[in-house]
Amino acid sequence: MTKDRKWRNRNTMAKNTFFNRELSWIEFNNRVLYEACRSELPLLERIQFLSIVTSNFNEFFQVRVASIKRAQKTDPHKKDISGYTPTQLLKQISIRAHEVVNKKNECLEKEIFPLLEKEGFTYIRPDQFSAEQKNFCQRQFAQNYLPLLTPLRTDTSFFPLINNLLYHAAFLLKPMQDINPVNKEFFVKEGKAAIAVVQIPTGVSRLIWLPGNEKNKQFTLLDDLILEFGTALFPGFEVKESMLFNVIRDADFAVDEDAGSNFIEAMEEVLVKRQSSFAVRLNCNNSSSELKKFIMQNLNLGQDDVYECDNLIDPGVLLEIGKSEETSRLKFESWEHFASKSLPEEEPYWDVLKQHDVLLHVPYESYNPVVKFISDAADDPDVISIKMTLYRTGSDSPIINALKKAAQNGKQVTVLVELKARFDEERNIVWANELEKAGAIVIQGIVNLKVHAKVLMIIRKEDTSIKRYVHLSTGNYNPKTARLYSDMSLFTSNQLIANDVTTFFNIVTGYSALQPMKILSMAPVNLKTNILAMIQREIRFSSPENPGMIIAKMNSLTHEEVINALYDASRAGVKVLLNIRGICMLIPGVKGMSENIQVISIVDRYLEHERIFYFKNSGQSEIYLSSADWMDRNLDRRIELMFPVLEPDIFAEIKETLDTYINSNMNAHQLRSDGQWIARKPITSQEPKRAQEILYRKYKKIAEKKSAPKIQFKIRRRG
Repeated sequence: MTKDRKWRNRNTMAKNTFFNRELSWIEFNNRVLYEACRSELPLLERIQFLSIVTSNFNEFFQVRVASIKRAQKTDPHKKDISGYTPTQLLKQISIRAHEVVNKKNECLEKEIFPLLEKEGFTYIRPDQFSAEQKNFCQRQFAQNYLPLLTPLRTDTSFFPLINNLLYHAAFLLKPMQDINPVNKEFFVKEGKAAIAVVQIPTGVSRLIWLPGNEKNKQFTLLDDLILEFGTALFPGFEVKESMLFNVIRDADFAVDEDAGSNFIEAMEEVLVKRQSSFAVRLNCNNSSSELKKFIMQNLNLGQDDVYECDNLIDPGVLLEIGKSEETSRLKFESWEHFASKSLPEEEPYWDVLKQHDVLLHVPYESYNPVVKFISDAADDPDVISIKMTLYRTGSDSPIINALKKAAQNGKQVTVLVELKARFDEERNIVWANELEKAGAIVIQGIVNLKVHAKVLMIIRKEDTSIKRYVHLSTGNYNPKTARLYSDMSLFTSNQLIANDVTTFFNIVTGYSALQPMKILSMAPVNLKTNILAMIQREIRFSSPENPGMIIAKMNSLTHEEVINALYDASRAGVKVLLNIRGICMLIPGVKGMSENIQVISIVDRYLEHERIFYFKNSGQSEIYLSSADWMDRNLDRRIELMFPVLEPDIFAEIKETLDTYINSNMNAHQLRSDGQWIARKPITSQEPKRAQEILYRKYKKIAEKKSAPKIQFKIRRRG
């Protein structure tokens, strides 16, 4: 295993009472990278973690770094709550991001590729081609790839658009001696070499299998072929130098909220702008300093914005190796998604939900009940109406299909589709159009607020009245991510909850004055206020003999008011246990401020996504589930919901799950007051506790018990 000292943070030391948000985010990805560098993990899973780090950094630079660069121009002297000006913060981000990215590249080159070769998959670079392989690649390039390529010239008056995130090859060209290209003076200015740029095609696989030993499968990359045989693109020129690169651009655009009926057009304009916005980062291999300098100048990037490596390879491309059955040994043990322990597999859920609430915990339990819940409603002649919110739902969604079917069956279907869900805008626009064509009522979000709440209500005619069935969730209505993200959701017919959900939909779909809710909390109305009030309640009830306790699990913690309230709770003796997957701006373990606060983070095969909040409340404990993290955007600038867990058996199950997470000593890191995240390890006398594995074994045992044949005893009787 990689030594812990390599994974300790040197750059998120707070300048006051808060860690910096952006630097804390980088440390989260350092924890993901820690998993990629664990030698005991299956090889393809390590590659998957490397791929996650790569995509996470892409989004980070598109959104967070871009916004800081903008602030650097508009308000350069303003400090954030951690004490950094934009310029100071950009410098710290560059230092730490370079360290993490370099570590990622080193892991790929020095560990992953040698291990792949050991497992029978060898990456062959062009300078290692055999004669047979070179001939094969040259034919492949000429027949299948050359027609796809479009070389673009550059000069002082023209620099081509380098699309966001896409890989490109750059070529430094020199006219061949004794050969005069047609219109030479048009292409090459006197005394200067020509530079051309070629986009790597996106519609074909970038991994190319080579002829060779059957026992050791060899492959190369399309990027390599283009660099190696790219000379064919430029008759009359020789390639003096070449370089592979991609550019990350600003994607932090705000749509015109006042666009009215033209809102979709305004959103589509935002999507177009992302491809040509200002550049924030250049990734390249280090094969040509002249080409790098040329691209930097044309994109207005400084040295801190450039990330070089020996070989620019997207680890995600290597995941194609895992498509063959023979590579199952290189993956995690297969984990089943078990049927719900409380819901019938065939019959509709109406009768069950009249009797009690049902908790669904994915991905340990299958997400099928959510899809079935909507599908049954679409087919049920007694269902009158379906109302729900959609933030992210994925491609080819069975939920969208069920909603369309319901509308076509004459039911009133109302869907609030959040078009501003970043990087899913295009897909959501398509869903909105399809639902409208099917006859559904589609609400295109709310002006100046993102609707991030996850809620579904089905209204059914039963006897002489109507009955409302509700589903509330911590995660999106996305069956695909539900196989990878850990989330909890609640099915209920509780009348108080149904009343509040009815009020919620009236507020977000029409003209309705804000009305008080009895059970639910809604951001930005009263969710933050209620959280702060419950923290203050713990402070009031806490005593040395009976200290208060708060346990909270979420993705990120950044809200200044909430953090200060938790500091106050710690000073009052309240024990605060936090399970924060990603960003944490709170500083734990500081005497006189936060010595009673503990922060851990779990990174494992599933992405931890639940938001669970426990308050001891002097023995009258309460647990809440929510769509909201304790962040400024969630509590102040989004429509979110928090809902209580009312039934004792579900309460006990969630509390047990929270305790499992807090006590985990594997795949877990603990945050220290100096900003270092230290990997937890089992004490010699302590049993290893890996939270996700414990939960999986628990649900497996429940499923086995449920499916076990019932034993019947034959009783002898006298005739």
